[in-house]
Amino acid sequence: MSNAAIFFDRDGTLINDPGYLNHPDQVQLLDGAAEALKELRGLSYKTVVVSNQSGVARGIVTEEMLGRIHDRLRELLAAKGASLDKVYYCPYHPDGVIDQYRKDSDWRKPGPGMLLAAAREMDIDLTKSWMIGDNERDVEAGRNAGCKTILISPTRSESGYPEKSRPDHVAVNMREAINIVKQHHRSAPESRAVPASPTGHDDTLAARSVEILSMVEEYAAQDAEKQKAEDPVKPTVSGARTEQLLAGILEQLRRMQKNEMFVAEFSLLRLLAGIVQVFVPFCLLLALWFLMGSNRQDNSALLALGFGAVLQMMALTFYMMHR
Repeated sequence: MSNAAIFFDRDGTLINDPGYLNHPDQVQLLDGAAEALKELRGLSYKTVVVSNQSGVARGIVTEEMLGRIHDRLRELLAAKGASLDKVYYCPYHPDGVIDQYRKDSDWRKPGPGMLLAAAREMDIDLTKSWMIGDNERDVEAGRNAGCKTILISPTRSESGYPEKSRPDHVAVNMREAINIVKQHHRSAPESRAVPASPTGHDDTLAARSVEILSMVEEYAAQDAEKQKAEDPVKPTVSGARTEQLLAGILEQLRRMQKNEMFVAEFSLLRLLAGIVQVFVPFCLLLALWFLMGSNRQDNSALLALGFGAVLQMMALTFYMMHR
């Protein structure tokens, strides 16, 4: 049976990106990186780094030093109880100064070469896998390989990407990216290959509920471990705190539902349509007054009827735009 994997870009996604990192001392884990890898391993995902390293072709770093950098990365992760299954990198670049590495390569993202190689060597099902990175070329590489994609962008722009590098999801940080993966993982096995896309109020609320409940489970587990370490004789304390936390989450979900219902009901277009609709009967009454008055004014009546017809059309247009 094929494995599912999460492919990560390295610089700017798992570790800090100083620009052409060339020494192990520069390796600094980003917040949430180790925790993300631990959670994914608990979900039986393989974790693989795929990284462009044109610094080798440019003479900035050697492959030997790159190996030491990756060893340092593994050390920092191991210190937090996390690990990587494999690291792939592309040392090539067409403008490199080192002859050995001066060429183009399908391994260089946005090419899918590294992901395809990992799929062959590690028996990975790419349709059940994810590519997570902070650059559009990471997304494009994932799409080219047939993976679902998440772009980490603190500005959280949901649009404006060309078709070839349009991500399936955009996350503000690694925590949200992992929650997206967990949400899909919790869905039925037959639907994992299809990105879930909430289209209505109930779907949106359900998606947020899954995300929040997954966080509750994580915090509850951490709280239980902490309580056990502090006082193994009082396990009921952790259970009570967990129940309080779950009760708070349930209340928060109810508030979210009320807020979503209010947002769904209110619309500026519906408000405008209602205001315009109020003036329609006024125009009709005005037309009748002109026709039934002592000195009948046909032209004024027709004018009032014309205004009424126009306003009615405007109201109908606003309602249709709202829907």
